[in-house]
Amino acid sequence: MADGDHDLNRGLRSPLRRKLLMGLAAAPALSLLPRNAFAAGPATSAVSTTGLAVTDTEVTCGILHSITGTMAISETGAQQAEKLAIAQINEAGGILGRKIKIIQEDGASDWPTFAEKAKKLLVNDKCAAVMGCWTSASRKAVLPVFEQYNGLLYYPTFYEGLEQSKNVFYTGQEATQQILAGLDWVHKEKGGDTFFFVGSDYIWPRTSNKIARKHVENVLKGKVVGEEYFPLGHTQFNSVINKIKLTKPKVIFTDVVGGSNVAFYKQLKASGIDLSKQVLLTISVTEDEIDGIGGDNIAGAYSCMKYFQSIENDNNKKFVADFKKMWGEKTVIGDVTQAAYLGPYLWKMACEKAGSFDVDKVVAASPDLEFKGAPEGYVRIDPNHHLWSKTRVGKAKPDGQFEIVYTSPELIKPDPFPKGYQ
Repeated sequence: MADGDHDLNRGLRSPLRRKLLMGLAAAPALSLLPRNAFAAGPATSAVSTTGLAVTDTEVTCGILHSITGTMAISETGAQQAEKLAIAQINEAGGILGRKIKIIQEDGASDWPTFAEKAKKLLVNDKCAAVMGCWTSASRKAVLPVFEQYNGLLYYPTFYEGLEQSKNVFYTGQEATQQILAGLDWVHKEKGGDTFFFVGSDYIWPRTSNKIARKHVENVLKGKVVGEEYFPLGHTQFNSVINKIKLTKPKVIFTDVVGGSNVAFYKQLKASGIDLSKQVLLTISVTEDEIDGIGGDNIAGAYSCMKYFQSIENDNNKKFVADFKKMWGEKTVIGDVTQAAYLGPYLWKMACEKAGSFDVDKVVAASPDLEFKGAPEGYVRIDPNHHLWSKTRVGKAKPDGQFEIVYTSPELIKPDPFPKGYQ
């Protein structure tokens, strides 16, 4: 663990520390759910022909997220949501008459570890599907493994796009759905014409900001007055904060990820930058991160996501209640957490449509599937393996929740390879 991570961990004691520890305690919570009789489905020989871990009563699913390291602040909620969805599916009879058995591995915020654990889940454990990853760096690390061994990954994070794999379903938004809509909103509503970009130093922030810069300069006819990147786990942001003060951008645009957010927003506030006056738009802070940052340190900032815990609809009310019942009343739910919850349900729907757990058949059955029970409201799988979804802008409140100030009028078609942005 980096030195900065020790500092972060000391600062994450209260609700977040409890949350991280709870992420390792899923088995007792799951065991409290009613037990069902399984094996009412079709014969194993009919639903599994490629050697996956499928028996007459069980099908094995992997979960692969960072439970330790700097990304644990962001990834804990995702694995909690996946376990909730799987528990609910099991309670309702499983998939094709089979209970979902979970094998969980810790990517430990380290990309080679993600690749190693992905291979274990596919080759040794023969998982029929894997729910996992958060950063694009971890996804890029495991992608060759899933393609080589024909595995199936449900990836929950908003990301930069510019990727499409037969072996991956992307349940978060790609760049055009999240970034472009957010920039258009801040330009129109807040007069955003000058921007300072601050990001973590890996593929997602750099690629996202490349797309954002092209949109700012070519479409909005604005200007980027600064662009800075910092290693994951970085905790010293005073230098870039001074540059922000000197350049006086209309909008601070951030895609800092993981535990670094705690230091960034605390130092931003300590420097005297008032987010009720200085416009800040982030594409990387959800309720999960605010749990560590502290609501008072980020109140007034805007975040562009497809989901906020404060969305008002019947699906979300039930989801929030169920999540808190399993993981504790003080837990919070962010965009990636909700997108992670979709993964097991989309997998279940595709398996049942295909009548099989075989990856090729599940993939073929997935395009145009609709999930009307999504907490965000409604999603549909596009043939390019991304989801049609709405985009929202939320304003951070001192209590750690968001006031939704904008919702796109229609679902936005996913376009992972946008012309003019590559």
